[in-house]
Amino acid sequence: MNLSDDIVYLKGVGPSKAKILASELDIHTAADLLYYFPFRYIDRSVMSTVKTLTDDNYVVLRGKVNNMQTTATGKHRERLTVDFYDGTGHLQLVWFAGTKWVREKLKPNVEYLVMGKPSVFNGDWQMTHPEIEAYSYVDEGARHRFMPVYNTTEKMKQHGLGTKALARLTETLIANITPVPESLPDSILAKYRLVSLHKALCNIHFPDSQELLDQARLRLKFDELFFMQLDYQYAHSERQQHSHGRVFPTVGNHFNRFYKEKIPFPLTGAQKRVIREIREDMRSGRQMNRLLQGDVGSGKTLVALMCMLLALDNGCQACLMAPTEILASQHYYTFLRMLDGLGISVELLTGSLRTSEKKRIKQQLADGTIQLLIGTHALIEDDVHFHDLGLVVIDEQHRFGVEQRAKLWTKSAIPPHILVMTATPIPRTLAMTVYGDLDCSIIDELPPGRHPVRTLHRTEPNRPLVFHFLKQQIDAGRQIYIVYPLIHESEKMDLKDLEDGLEMVQNYFPRPQYQTSMVHGQLTADEKAFEMDRFKQGKTHIMVATTVIEVGVDVPNATVMVIENAERFGLSQLHQLRGRVGRGAEQSYCILMTKDNLVGSARDRIRTMCSTTDGFQIAEADLRLRGPGDMQGLQQSGMLDLHIASIVDDEPIVRASRDEVHDLLANDPELTQYPVLQHYLAQSKNKMLWGKIS
Repeated sequence: MNLSDDIVYLKGVGPSKAKILASELDIHTAADLLYYFPFRYIDRSVMSTVKTLTDDNYVVLRGKVNNMQTTATGKHRERLTVDFYDGTGHLQLVWFAGTKWVREKLKPNVEYLVMGKPSVFNGDWQMTHPEIEAYSYVDEGARHRFMPVYNTTEKMKQHGLGTKALARLTETLIANITPVPESLPDSILAKYRLVSLHKALCNIHFPDSQELLDQARLRLKFDELFFMQLDYQYAHSERQQHSHGRVFPTVGNHFNRFYKEKIPFPLTGAQKRVIREIREDMRSGRQMNRLLQGDVGSGKTLVALMCMLLALDNGCQACLMAPTEILASQHYYTFLRMLDGLGISVELLTGSLRTSEKKRIKQQLADGTIQLLIGTHALIEDDVHFHDLGLVVIDEQHRFGVEQRAKLWTKSAIPPHILVMTATPIPRTLAMTVYGDLDCSIIDELPPGRHPVRTLHRTEPNRPLVFHFLKQQIDAGRQIYIVYPLIHESEKMDLKDLEDGLEMVQNYFPRPQYQTSMVHGQLTADEKAFEMDRFKQGKTHIMVATTVIEVGVDVPNATVMVIENAERFGLSQLHQLRGRVGRGAEQSYCILMTKDNLVGSARDRIRTMCSTTDGFQIAEADLRLRGPGDMQGLQQSGMLDLHIASIVDDEPIVRASRDEVHDLLANDPELTQYPVLQHYLAQSKNKMLWGKIS
């Protein structure tokens, strides 16, 4: 059987099961099944007993079942409880779904393997939704020490496609598959002592020893990361060689006047370095495609504005796209203030503008009257046409979808230079894995006079002291943010909600001595702008808000950020919120309010926040706690479709694969010596890469 053959032709599959495999696991071909790896293995040499259970670690037990009891738990819902006995003690097996299928499957006086994580309930051991297989299956496959366990669904189990069935199908496939051709150059296989691809694919399913399993994992992880690197680095190389862009040779009046007359403080060394890097890109003759990373408050916006002025000096327009109206408005008013007196036309385009205003802006944009345009998703509407767009800046780029970013390419006959910015630092391992086709710049210094924000952890019994401290700050002329995770009370989540929070704050900080603003996502754009303006102008002392203020709010006089139910927020979001303070010369504080007795990842997140203000350290911790799937919307963008490798745990392999790809392309840019790699690139050339869509 060949890898490309339809799975329907594999013995034991047929049309019915093929349909289930396709709909549930996206398995259509022999290759799809071969690359559907086990997520766990049962070591037949290690068996636990009920008597020796001590914690909730994953265990394998062998015994018999009896005394099935079904209890109604609601309309069309029931709980199935089964007594399991292994000769040393009893364990309750519990199911809340698929109970009919379980009842039909389990038989008395039959030995079963039960696999899962036990827990204590009302003083007795129980296991919820365990994996369970007849012990005869183990005897049948005893030639393999490790039994593979595959992720399956209830629908699959109901159609006879549980983990046991998948293992049997995979074993049949391996016995009948033609040898899998090699994918890597011999030199790389020898250098890293990698087993053949065929051997790795066999042993990832049915290893006879831990050593063979480790060898298979190493080979398949290397493959996965190598070809990911090949995609990105080849795209970067192609862009460097063939992606022609506008040439911006001039540093003219706009840039020079702004630099001499308008910058209120000296640029940091990091800002100067990044501007030089961008300047080199824009005069190289190649289209710039650069990622600008910088922690909150590091001065990315100033760098972006100066680069936009370079576009103006070379006769082009520039635009900045932001994910929210609050952030877009923030940039607009910042630009107006900083460019005052320089005779530069700046406009703001958002969805909430009146139709007549939109029409005027679009007309002036098309005839070239508008030089700088700031906006939201409204910039990418089909009827928005530029006279001559030379530079696109995308702020908080991960908040835009792939298709949204790609539309900006169509706004100019010659593709504009692209600068994408993020205030959420990207971990080193993630950057070198998925940003291989983007040039990266980092602003790693704060402007002079800034003090690191002090972060404190407090619980509910400390609230009177926290509010007393807030009063001291307000009486000293400062302003306060208090952020809540919800707008209205939720019956499902025990959180401080915004409306109750506002009432509590106003009781403790009574009017007219203290004035309070409230901002959340359900307000209209005008309502949000009104409340934000009151706070910026110092007319209100406290801003009670949801995470709508996560980005785009710049009030240097605000010195305290209180985050309620901080344990409910991710590290990246906590860091972003903390970045709303510390933007002036005064010492600022971030107070994380949580419930008592935090455990697990919530406790780790709070400890991390209190121990460092370094965004890159926080990003690394976030990556380890959450995994790469949630970082920067990468999962939604389909950028980290990893089956076996982990950019968190496999950093040495990430580095090695990246270096090997770099050396191959440096010595043979078109890979003429490696037809297998050429064939792979020909198949994957239509993939959406960062360099193609930023």
